[in-house]
Amino acid sequence: MRSKLLYQVFSLATVMAFLLTACAGAAGNVIKIGLNIELTGDKPKVGEQSKFAAEMFAEEFNAAGGLELGGKKYTLELVIEDNNATGDGAVAAANKLITQDNVLVMIGPNPSNAAVPAGEVADNLKTPMISPWSTNPNTTLNRPYVFRAPFLDPFQGPVVANFASKQFNATKACVLFDVASDYPKGLADNFKTAWEALHGAGSVVAFESFTTGDQDFSAQLTKIKSAGCEILFTPQYYQEVPLIVSQAKDLGITMPIVGSDSWGDPQLIELCGADCEGYFFSTHYVASGATGATKDFIDKYNAKYGYIPGDVAALTWDSMLLTVQALKNCSKITGNLQEDRDCIRQGMASIKDFEGITGKMTFDEQGDPIKCAVIVQIQNGEFIAFDQACP
Repeated sequence: MRSKLLYQVFSLATVMAFLLTACAGAAGNVIKIGLNIELTGDKPKVGEQSKFAAEMFAEEFNAAGGLELGGKKYTLELVIEDNNATGDGAVAAANKLITQDNVLVMIGPNPSNAAVPAGEVADNLKTPMISPWSTNPNTTLNRPYVFRAPFLDPFQGPVVANFASKQFNATKACVLFDVASDYPKGLADNFKTAWEALHGAGSVVAFESFTTGDQDFSAQLTKIKSAGCEILFTPQYYQEVPLIVSQAKDLGITMPIVGSDSWGDPQLIELCGADCEGYFFSTHYVASGATGATKDFIDKYNAKYGYIPGDVAALTWDSMLLTVQALKNCSKITGNLQEDRDCIRQGMASIKDFEGITGKMTFDEQGDPIKCAVIVQIQNGEFIAFDQACP
């Protein structure tokens, strides 16, 4: 009798556990969205902006009444995990969010070194993921459950190469990049290919690398100074660019230095100051001169958090908007976790001509948006829109 009772209790517990897991993604009419972001490590401002934008979106969305699907009202709940801006941390966070927290969708990671391995986890576990900031093609490549909000490096590389060639009437370029990080390495390769397509083999006269965490670039910059190039391209993050620029100037390097979307954090202005004045980089949006929904977002973010949001914040806002649009396209929540994840993936893949605050976008078959890039110049301590390049 006792063993039969224990069996019944065990069976009931098993069934309850299954039901809780199956319905966890939308328990109590709350849709759980995981944030896999960089709150510690070497890019804390990236994770901070992503967190702030997502929290502001969820707060406003829920206050406005949430979302009606299949006759039921749903609000959004954020489940936040710190990935420490590393691949291993991103994998651990993805596994926890998907298998323990049972989120319906995962937003992030942002940098490609974290987004690429986390994307593998999300795709293997058939959970929709959207990276707000990763531009490396491998994040989404052959991964039907993985999407992104920004343009890709194979588009960005030629954009910068074409712009720098025309703007500076340059035919010889140098490149300095972190060889141990997916994003700068991939973009350096894309830029080199595009530049040499314009100016011939060997027109990238120095292709210098360093390793994540390095702070002394004098050896590489000395080679660059003597290489005979007319521009220097360095697709590095906000905490590294000021060191590179300062050391270049100390060595007497006067050529223009151009960058990529990783320059777009407001911290770059604070850390680099006058050293970066006049330089250009490609990015996804620019706050100065923004209008409409973009300006509304910027003003609300600035009022709430005390600074102008960078591109990762704007792209996170768009990632939240895209997630809501995918839910609308799905049109219902069944309570079965995998069925709902599959439906949201299909809803995301079907998004066309979506108007985000970083521009109009349509997802292609790889989960990558077709969208324009902005060329920004640093003027008087501000990011100012200078030009635009579209596919």
